[in-house]
Amino acid sequence: MSTAPQPPTSAERLATAERVRTAEQVVNEVREAMTAAGVILPSLRIDLASCSGDAKRPLIELGRCNLDMARKLASVLRGCAR
Repeated sequence: MSTAPQPPTSAERLATAERVRTAEQVVNEVREAMTAAGVILPSLRIDLASCSGDAKRPLIELGRCNLDMARKLASVLRGCAR
């Protein structure tokens, strides 16, 4: 017999909220840095599923972009690698 999942405790809810806040800060940092480099990723966002439940490592979804922006991103990355 399996037991029903228990609702999250207030400590777990607080920990999840903190992970989401941190992920939002990182998304903003990445967006600002990319914008300064002329790279716009319109789908840049938090992967909310990675911030909830047992997930302890939030992920940032870079999303999709058009070919011109992908080339711009590649150019910026090549410049940083030098």
